[in-house]
Order: sequence, then C-alpha cells, then structure tokens
Amino acid sequence: MIIAKPLFGALMMAFLLAPLAAILPLAFTSSVFLAYPIPGYSMRWFEELLTVDVWRMSIVNSLLIGAGTTLLAGALGTSAALGLRKGGLLFADLFRTVFLLPMVVPAVVLGVGMQLMFVRIGLANTYVGVICAHTVVAVPFVIVTVSASLAGIDRRIEQAAASLGAPAITVFRRVTFPLALPGILSGAVFAFATSLDEVVLTLFVAGPNQRTLARQTFSTIRENVSPAIAAAAFLFIIGTVVIVGVGLAMLLRSRSNHTS
Repeated sequence: MIIAKPLFGALMMAFLLAPLAAILPLAFTSSVFLAYPIPGYSMRWFEELLTVDVWRMSIVNSLLIGAGTTLLAGALGTSAALGLRKGGLLFADLFRTVFLLPMVVPAVVLGVGMQLMFVRIGLANTYVGVICAHTVVAVPFVIVTVSASLAGIDRRIEQAAASLGAPAITVFRRVTFPLALPGILSGAVFAFATSLDEVVLTLFVAGPNQRTLARQTFSTIRENVSPAIAAAAFLFIIGTVVIVGVGLAMLLRSRSNHTS
C-alpha cells in the first residue's frame, strides 16, 4: 500500500505530462511541419516569435496585460481577503463564495457577459477591458493565497501593536502587511500566470491590437499549423512552471515562517 500510492501518483504525472513530452521537442525542429521523426534541430521558430510582427506584438501585449492584471487583482484580492478576515462581518461565507465564483463559472459564460457589458460602457477592444476581464478570473487566486497567509498571522501581535497606541493604518503597514507579504506575492504570481494563459475571455473582449500570445497561438492553430506554435507552447510552459514554482515557494515559506 505504501508503494502503491507513489506509483499511482507517478503514473498520473506521466499521463498528464506525456502530451507535453510529445509536442515540446517539435519547437526545435528545422522542418515546417509538426511531424516525427525530426529531420534536424533549429532555433528558427523561436527567432520567428521575436522577429515576426504579429508574434512580437502578442508577446508584448501579454506582458503588458499580465502586469496590469497582476497589479489590479493583487490590490482587489488583498482588500477582499482583509475584509473577509475581520470578525463580525455579516454574510461573510456568502461574500467568499461570490468572490470565488469566477473559478467555477464557465469562461464562455463570463466572456459573453463581459462582451455585452463592455460594449455598453466603451471598454470593448481596449487594453483596460482585457485587463479587467483577466482580473475577474485572477482575483479568486489572490484571495485564496492571501487568506491562507492572513490565517497564519497571530492576532495577538496586531492587538499588542494597537494596545501600544498604533493607529489601525500603522498596524497594517508595520505588522499585518509584512507578515502577509509572501501570500500577497504568491497571489500576484498566480494572477500573472492566469492572465498569461487566458484565451477564452480574450477572444470575446480583445480586439486585433490587444491580441495576446495565447490568442495568437489559438488563431494560428486554426489558420496554419506551424512549429511556431510549439515554440510558443514551450515558452508558455516554461514561463508558467517558473512562475507557479516561485509562487509555491513563497507560499511554503510563508507557512513555514508562521509555524516556526
């Protein structure tokens, strides 16, 4: 039984990673087709991502929109987590459920609703609209990580600071915020990763000038299957793994600091 669990976990991991192992080597093919065996190895498709205007613009857009989403989702998610942490809040569980709904609502439903709303208020086909759309699906991840970080803070430390005459804003700035910072940074990392990978909402709310790397990859798959897609997927996977790894490291460090 002890061996069965790790073996089952390893088999599940292999099953999930097998498609990636099949597609990633094709990012380095010298052929214009996604096919095995690979005739030769080349970096030409990575060069195409950096030299072709449509790919280069999509990479810049992804970074800009991801940065905006990270800042907005970090601020809103942290504020929501702090509000939910306060005792005596009426309907706290209901509010928490509402905040986490974007994690379970189908992206198509969110996309249609946002498109209808953004057209009315003038945010359709704008960078602000795309950032707002990505923020909706990124905020729940920030709330979860920040709430976990705040749950590990001993309230007696804050009460001690308040008993010494520190105003509430000073208690937050000098005590609460530094202790919750690892969770806030972890939430920001997950928000950026969520924005980087989001494609369905982008299809609904973004215009040609806001085309992200995820949307460009999706469009290229429909129009012309090129090894550049494999190169873009390679960047996606490596970037996401690094970002999520940093986020998990920060979260584990935060939990270890609270338990020590």
